[in-house]
Amino acid sequence: MRDGDWLTETGGRIRGVLKVMVDAGWLPGGSAVIGTGGMWEFVAVGRIDGETETAPDVSYDVASLTKVMATWPLVGQAVAEGVLDLDAPMSEYLPADDLPGGVVTTREILTHTSGLNPVTWLERYVGTDQDLAEAILADPLEDRGRHHYIDRGFVLLGLLLERRYGVRLDVLAGDLWDELGMRSTAFGPLPRSPSVAPTEGRLTGAAPTWGVVHDEAAALMGGVAGHAGAFTTAIDLGAFARETLRLAEGSGGPVPSSYVRESWQPHVDAGQRRWRGLGWLVTPEGVVYHNGYTGTSLFMHPASGRYVGVLTNAVHFGRDRTGLGELRAAARAALTPQAHGSTP
Repeated sequence: MRDGDWLTETGGRIRGVLKVMVDAGWLPGGSAVIGTGGMWEFVAVGRIDGETETAPDVSYDVASLTKVMATWPLVGQAVAEGVLDLDAPMSEYLPADDLPGGVVTTREILTHTSGLNPVTWLERYVGTDQDLAEAILADPLEDRGRHHYIDRGFVLLGLLLERRYGVRLDVLAGDLWDELGMRSTAFGPLPRSPSVAPTEGRLTGAAPTWGVVHDEAAALMGGVAGHAGAFTTAIDLGAFARETLRLAEGSGGPVPSSYVRESWQPHVDAGQRRWRGLGWLVTPEGVVYHNGYTGTSLFMHPASGRYVGVLTNAVHFGRDRTGLGELRAAARAALTPQAHGSTP
């Protein structure tokens, strides 16, 4: 299928699914970007809340997409600059010689095989003098080497990057995003405005979470963390996908192409006919992707250079997020060989 036809067809399909979700009252609205090469198309359906219409330049809390939009590329940059080694233990960089997690490597964190505590909540450290990085490494390891999705590993990588560079994570990420042409991506807080989508209304009669990170652990860290906290627009999400695909092709940039390509190889079985690469999930069809809890996703097909990114505030009416699975399935299906006809 020709690129133009594929863009039109996929845009119509994503628009249709979003409209069903909005009409059913499952979410206020959402935006999406569908692209390939120098071409892209945007979809915007519904509102950010009860009043304001959404648009491709509205910022959404991307939740765990922060892992692959901020921490993952910064790790690749750090490896290229000799600041980090994927296979060096944490004890090489942090005072963790006597801690169980001191043996964990950056590669294990990226593949979610570190065995770190899978419970993300950081409330237990509030009011203590315990350093957060050391606290994360102090818990016993469980099932090290087996895939288990763990936020704490990316929390730790964010802290590690800050300490290795001596610069805050939001500054490091901001510089990277600027280099990739992403002018509207940032860690919060953002001003409450029609250009920012609120997330969850947690207390009846009170205002929803708006312009500040939805993730509780990231909120305890001031809104800047390696696993959550970034906000972006459909325009910038498309720019990230386009530039990341170009990096993989060896076009040059802040992240080595070898690191990007290695990240998109299957490293460990993640179940449900998926594998975990470095940070990303990999499907049998060669689609690489990541999701965010608030209702966000980015799917890419490196072989064809095509991508679909979706931004919603699906948690706005509660955490059931009804219909989100179907929306993500439609985005992923649009990148299968049967859909685009560009690979065998």
